[in-house]
Amino acid sequence: MPSLCRRGGFFRALQVLLSATVLGGAGMGALYGGPVFVPNGSFEAPLAPPPYVAPYVELRIDAWQKTPKVFWWDETAYGPWDQLIGIFANTPPGDPSRLENCDGSQALYLFANPGVGVFQDYDSIGSSTNAPSHAFDARFEVGQSYRLTAGVTISYYQPPTNGATLELSLYYRDAASNQVTVAATSITNAPGVFDAVTNLVDFQVNVPTVAAGDAWAGRHIGIAILATGELSMAGGVWDVDNVRLAATQAPMLTGTAVSNGQVSFTLLSEPGRVFEILATTNPAQALSLWASLGLVTNHTGSVSFSEPAAHFPGRFYRARQLP
Repeated sequence: MPSLCRRGGFFRALQVLLSATVLGGAGMGALYGGPVFVPNGSFEAPLAPPPYVAPYVELRIDAWQKTPKVFWWDETAYGPWDQLIGIFANTPPGDPSRLENCDGSQALYLFANPGVGVFQDYDSIGSSTNAPSHAFDARFEVGQSYRLTAGVTISYYQPPTNGATLELSLYYRDAASNQVTVAATSITNAPGVFDAVTNLVDFQVNVPTVAAGDAWAGRHIGIAILATGELSMAGGVWDVDNVRLAATQAPMLTGTAVSNGQVSFTLLSEPGRVFEILATTNPAQALSLWASLGLVTNHTGSVSFSEPAAHFPGRFYRARQLP
């Protein structure tokens, strides 16, 4: 539905149309999309021992918190839970196990046992601290969509069982601090998925445009990487690296005003997008009959538009994104 505002004794309506999606002119913050900083997203801290140098891996992981031990894991029989998750240094060029597209010099390993994983949010506690650092301070902003990307492969030396699964997810915490999944992607080790085990494969999790009524709107974003599936599939190791998060601003018209004989509004969108501004007095008519008021390029993510405030009984505006 378009949002209606009464200005100067007459109604004016604003609406944005993009890819057949109509978005109302709700208020927006100052964020316009782009990369979202994920602390230690490539698992470069702390430094792990060089390959073939004891103790071989680093069990601490800055910024990321390990999942707690599951009830069925017997540390007396199977060893410490803490050793199932850690950082390893990539092997040198020419080594058959080298991750060729590793981002930086290190990556995360986690055993393919259900419940083994790491997560990060505003209140998570990394292995090098005793309290939350609050370094990951991103929120699900109204009007933005989100894409989580991570490089995943199976261990060269200890691949998971065929059929083992790994889940990537974005979540928020509810009032009781429980993790509530917003979107997730399940990855299955199957023939043809990881044929070149020394190359990480990008997998993604997508959250559609956040609406004001969504339970996660305004909540801190959480990222989780978790081994899932049946206990019978346990065994082997997943390798993960280069965790990235990006936000995309949905186009939106806001801030309608009539002043000094001009009606004006602000267009919010991804920077660099070009729009055609259209207007009509009858929003039910075909789009081809709407009047074109010109083109605007949104260089910074926010651009203003105005025209003389003629005394129409109603005036509707639409911003159509051009290729």
